[in-house]
Amino acid sequence: MSYLAGNIRFLRKQKGLTQQDMADQLNIQRTMISAYEDGRSEPKLATLLQIAEILESGVEELLEHDIEKEGRKALQKRKINILTIAADESDRENITLVPQKASAGYLNGFADPEYMEQLPQFHLPNLPRQATYRAFELAGDSMLPLISGTIIIGAYVDQLSQIKSGRTYVLVTASEGVVYKRVFNYLAENGKLFLVSDNEHYKPYEVRGEDVLEVWEAKAFISTDFPNPGDKKKSLSLADLGDMLKDIQEDLRKLKD
Repeated sequence: MSYLAGNIRFLRKQKGLTQQDMADQLNIQRTMISAYEDGRSEPKLATLLQIAEILESGVEELLEHDIEKEGRKALQKRKINILTIAADESDRENITLVPQKASAGYLNGFADPEYMEQLPQFHLPNLPRQATYRAFELAGDSMLPLISGTIIIGAYVDQLSQIKSGRTYVLVTASEGVVYKRVFNYLAENGKLFLVSDNEHYKPYEVRGEDVLEVWEAKAFISTDFPNPGDKKKSLSLADLGDMLKDIQEDLRKLKD
């Protein structure tokens, strides 16, 4: 059963468009929109793709999902993923690390136990035990001040509806691969997530909820890049460093005496 007619009508009204508005954008007669919404006619593929873009929906959602009754498809209860988890001899969960070079392979291998066993594993203290964690190595500079090579520790998020706008997440997506971004949740409005880089030189972009395979909320990071004190307070001058060195030398002298 196709839900196309009802979905076009519902989403068009939700976006505040008249039939004429939509017809103008598609460069067709208004009567064709009426026919689509009444189920008297169905759009050709090229027109259907345009309709999906205007209504900010996927073709599959338009055809196979009752949006008015069930809500956006991306917000529906997703099938529980069976996560491949490694454990030590004490049956304590390890954190599996996905290095930069393995991120492409992870898209195909994240559900394959043999693939996951080949990835590095480690423990971190003080993480709450009720969550499952995974680590991802960053590439690039889109999330400065975190630099390339920083390792993000993420807690598994089961449902997309649990994504909280403004927080940072590692998303494993069919369309963009493995990405670490600040995420804004617009799934209820248009079935999409809005991804923003902390580095303002990178433009924000959207991903459809249906394209998201895994979500990991950032909980900690590991980096070899130490914070620069000069970022938050005045940098020490050579004179200051010289005075500090003299004080240390004086303290050492007193200890020897």
